[in-house]
Amino acid sequence: MDIESALPAGRVAGVDEAGRGPLAGPVVAAAVILHPGRPIEGLQDSKKLSAARRDYLYEQICDRAMAWATGSASVAEIDSLNILQATMLAMQRAVAGLDPAAEHALIDGNRCPDLACPVRAIVRGDSLVAAISAASILAKVTRDREMLALDKDYPGYGFASHKGYPSKAHLDALERLGVLPVHRRSFAPVRRIAQRQA
Repeated sequence: MDIESALPAGRVAGVDEAGRGPLAGPVVAAAVILHPGRPIEGLQDSKKLSAARRDYLYEQICDRAMAWATGSASVAEIDSLNILQATMLAMQRAVAGLDPAAEHALIDGNRCPDLACPVRAIVRGDSLVAAISAASILAKVTRDREMLALDKDYPGYGFASHKGYPSKAHLDALERLGVLPVHRRSFAPVRRIAQRQA
């Protein structure tokens, strides 16, 4: 990760999100300040890791990071704000939860939330910056666990397997079983099905 040498000094938080694309559930963000004296081997973009490897690294991050926090935006907030603004809100909540606070924040992607500290967006940051990789892992594991809980609350929709993404199985379940309170009605596939069933 050669970009690391150009990063600012001090407490630098990596920030990433999980769950922008799904039709159901919250969008979750995480912020992580890594500890220079407690390195964590194997950090990379959460999408390139197996679920078991993500779970292992999640525990390592929680144990070894200087600070970490997660934040989310609810389905109601996604539907009222739009998914981009809800994602920015989740990121703000994650960064606000850090103790000690971040002196700088690095965001995966090309858009930055308004924060109390200087902030910079890095495209493909989850592959380039260890702290953002760590944040991507925390966000993904946290959200996946929330979807496993929803699977128990709403059997038959398949949340444990598709995690709310618009798979064929999920769309078929929506058609067959109907739209739930945890579905994002501002997303076109959900809106279309809800209108037909109204």
